[in-house]
Amino acid sequence: MIPIVFDLDGTLIDSAPDLHAACVKMLADECYAAPSLEKVISWIGNGVPVLIERAMKDAGIDMAQHASLVHAFMTYYDEDPVTLTTVYPNLLALLNTLKSKGHKLAVCTNKPEAPARQILQMLDIEQFFDVLVGGDTLPVKKPNPEPLFECLKQLNEKTCLYVGDSDVDAETADRAKMPMALFTQGYRKSAVKDLPHDFAFDDFAKLGPYIESL
Repeated sequence: MIPIVFDLDGTLIDSAPDLHAACVKMLADECYAAPSLEKVISWIGNGVPVLIERAMKDAGIDMAQHASLVHAFMTYYDEDPVTLTTVYPNLLALLNTLKSKGHKLAVCTNKPEAPARQILQMLDIEQFFDVLVGGDTLPVKKPNPEPLFECLKQLNEKTCLYVGDSDVDAETADRAKMPMALFTQGYRKSAVKDLPHDFAFDDFAKLGPYIESL
């Protein structure tokens, strides 16, 4: 059975509304206008520090405040990480099927490990995953392939199907030379045709048959 490694934000969960809410509160503290949800979605993908850097550049905030704003953002986000976050449709049925058939499952995300685990627990899906590698588990983040390799190391496997939604995920799988299933309803910035992938899908009900065909 091929192991399946999933990205988190924009793949397993639609977390953008809660990330947006934390960003709005952080900027309001500095007396800056609230960005749109669409704008915050465009900042997601490379971890919180990069999201905050992009928000600061958009608002014209001095980068000397970066560390303090990352702290403020994480404080707001950690206080309320799943009120607006949802699991994508048909995902739970897929996870149940994959687990029952003996697939090893893991999460490889640029979100810090502790809040990622907390969110999986709060959404009651942590039990499906054997391994979680976060954005601070290693000194490097995706699209560096090392976090994905660390998932495989902990799973005691050599290869996997990587499932993600973004430009970062597609580059990660490509650099790791792993097959990639691209979820097209997440937070990608490029056209599907411009991203390296082996299979594209817009509904998790379509991913199960593809996995079975491998």
